[in-house]
Amino acid sequence: MEAIVSLNFPIPSFRDIPITGVAVAGKVYLVGAGPGDPELLTLKALRVLREADVVLHDALVSQEILDLIPAEAVTFNVGKRCGQKAITQAQINDLTVSFAAFGRVVVRLKCGDPLIFGRAGEEIEALRRSGTDFEIVPGITAALSAAAAAKFSLTDRNLASSVVFATTHRADNSALNWKHLASSGSTIVLYMPGQHYAEISRSLLDAGAAEDVPCVIVSRASSEAQLIQHTTVGSLLYAPTLSAPSIVLVGKALLGRGLGCQEQPGSSANMLPETAYARALEPPQTSRNSQTPHLP
Repeated sequence: MEAIVSLNFPIPSFRDIPITGVAVAGKVYLVGAGPGDPELLTLKALRVLREADVVLHDALVSQEILDLIPAEAVTFNVGKRCGQKAITQAQINDLTVSFAAFGRVVVRLKCGDPLIFGRAGEEIEALRRSGTDFEIVPGITAALSAAAAAKFSLTDRNLASSVVFATTHRADNSALNWKHLASSGSTIVLYMPGQHYAEISRSLLDAGAAEDVPCVIVSRASSEAQLIQHTTVGSLLYAPTLSAPSIVLVGKALLGRGLGCQEQPGSSANMLPETAYARALEPPQTSRNSQTPHLP
C-alpha cells in the first residue's frame, strides 16, 4: 500500500468531529457535477453537496456549482489546468481516504460524469483497498451536454447506430486507432481535444474519413459562455481554437434531418463573433472559498 503523503494544509483531527455517542463512519461520494449549469445537476448530487464536510473538486467545475457548497465545508481545488498539477492523483487518493478515516462526509466533485475520463477507476481502487465506504453519483457527461447544446442527436437509425467516446490524452502516449474510428460509422466524441484540431483532422483523413463529414466543436456547453463551431473533417484545422472545457463531435448523424452542414470556410455562419471568441478565451473563475494545496 502506498504511503500517505504529507501535505501543507490542515487535516481535520478527531476532536473536530461532533460527539454523538456512537462511532462516526466517514463516507466518500464520487459526484458528477455535469457540464456546469447548476440546473443540470442531479437532485442527489445537490443533496450530497449540501451534506458534505469536505469537497475535493476539479478545476473546471463551474463557479455556480461551487456556490452550492455549504460555507462551513472545507473545499479544495485538486484539479489540473493545461497539464499543470498542484497535486498528484496518488495524493488526491490519499487525501480522500484520510478525510473519510476521520469520519468526514467527503465529496469528490468531478466535471461531467465521474466514470467518463475522470480517473474514477484509480480513485475507486484506492477506496476499495482502504476499505472506505463510497458511493457514485452519476452526472451528465460532456458528450450529451454538447449534443444538446448543438441540438443534434448522437445517433440516427439511418446514419449512426453507435457512439464512441475517445480522448487523445492517453497515459501511455499511444495513438488512437483512427482507422477503426473512421470506418466504424459511429458518431465520434473526442474529449479534451485541446488545440490539436489539425492533428485530429489529419488523423481522420489519413484513416479514410471523407472531408465533408460534419464536425461540431462545443466549448463550455450549457454555460453563458457557450460557443458552438460547425465545420467538417477537412476544414477542422481552420477552426478557431475554443477554450476548455471543449469537445469535438464527428459523424454523419450531425447532418440532422434535412439540415445539412454546408457552410463554406470563412463564411459568416462559420465564424465566431470576435467579442464572443475573446470571451471564450477567458479563464474560468475559481471559488473564493476554494484552496489549492501547496505541496512540498
